[in-house]
Amino acid sequence: MKVNDISVAVISLIRLGAVFRFVYCMVRLQGAEEEATQYRKRAKNILLFYILAESIWQIKDIIMYYYS
Repeated sequence: MKVNDISVAVISLIRLGAVFRFVYCMVRLQGAEEEATQYRKRAKNILLFYILAESIWQIKDIIMYYYS
């Protein structure tokens, strides 16, 4: 039961962190025109990280389901 609780806490932190970082990049993107390409790239990387993190947790859940 503890492993499941820890995994839920970690994925919640990943989700919150990705959302806050994305919002921060969007706010900075509106204010800094000379650094716009940098913040667009960071926002894209955040989305890729989030998709990858969600995929890893889904694969973990599938493996735990089959081998439990």
